[in-house]
Amino acid sequence: MNISTGILAGGKSTRMGKNKALLTINEQRFIDKIADELGSFSRPIISAAEKGTYEDMGLSVVYDEHRDIGPLEGIYQLLNAAQEEYVFICAADMPFITKELVAYIQEFVCSDYDCYVLMDEEHIHPLCGIYSKRMLDQVRACIESGNYRLMKLLNSVRTKYIKLEYTAFDKKVVKNINTRAEYQELVQPVVFCVSGIKDSGKTGLIIKLINEFIREKYVVSVIKHDGHDYVMDYEGTDTFRFRSAGAGLSAIFSPAQFSINCQREIAVAELIALVEKSQKSDIIIIEGMKHAPYPKIEVVRGAVSDTSVCSPESLICIATDCLSQNAAKCPVYGIDDIEGIFLCVKKYFGFVLEA
Repeated sequence: MNISTGILAGGKSTRMGKNKALLTINEQRFIDKIADELGSFSRPIISAAEKGTYEDMGLSVVYDEHRDIGPLEGIYQLLNAAQEEYVFICAADMPFITKELVAYIQEFVCSDYDCYVLMDEEHIHPLCGIYSKRMLDQVRACIESGNYRLMKLLNSVRTKYIKLEYTAFDKKVVKNINTRAEYQELVQPVVFCVSGIKDSGKTGLIIKLINEFIREKYVVSVIKHDGHDYVMDYEGTDTFRFRSAGAGLSAIFSPAQFSINCQREIAVAELIALVEKSQKSDIIIIEGMKHAPYPKIEVVRGAVSDTSVCSPESLICIATDCLSQNAAKCPVYGIDDIEGIFLCVKKYFGFVLEA
């Protein structure tokens, strides 16, 4: 059975102070992320309050006829415009919607019900469900009577409530990002590299960035990548003796700190997870790893090299004393412009909600 899909992108977003559909996660707007997931079923239709925002997406856009009455108007416009009998509808502030979830809800569609919505132990989620075009008359009646509550609509039709607790899906899939605090939590921890060739000034830049993040009350962790062997357990220490005796791992702790040294290769993703488990971090900075897939700041200092060596696609920005903006495909800052670099990083990861 084919279904149409629709995204409700209207709303004033008063608690967020910004159009939530245009917020980003991993450099992708919420609405684009959701549209990509729903594209497995059909080309999504966008419901918008007014013209001028989503036309660049190459998708059909329908507009509210009745203003300021909530999502009921958007549901009506989407159902009216849809080509198929059934339409999956979700809100644009639900970035964790997946095609697997939509397919799961689709399995319940039958002639016994008009509407299929998810519910968990705490909430019913009417903005994550499949609606039938048969409901158009009921939706119109709710609008004309001035009763805009979605539960009024659901109670007036044959609604199937699908309990999320009995599925393999985490409650995260139906999470709405409504407030700045929720958005800040969503984009943390962020992981990025400060990369460049040897002696380019990576450590100095990291120290300055740590100071900036700490000043704004963020918790920072740093991982240093060393391309050569290094020594942690020095000769004469007890941990050195343990390792010399054949221990694969040595650890030491005190009331104030602890250290672990292990002789084996570790993937950086595993090390990031270990850091997160050891200290809840908002920011994790990796020094080095210029060829890793993580976003990165590249340091290019003329005294050692005047050439960028990182993939342009992975760059947040370049900190340099020799390159011009014309020589790069990303923002370029002076190597001492910590304020500019810091603001660029925050914007890149969504820590700053631009107007």
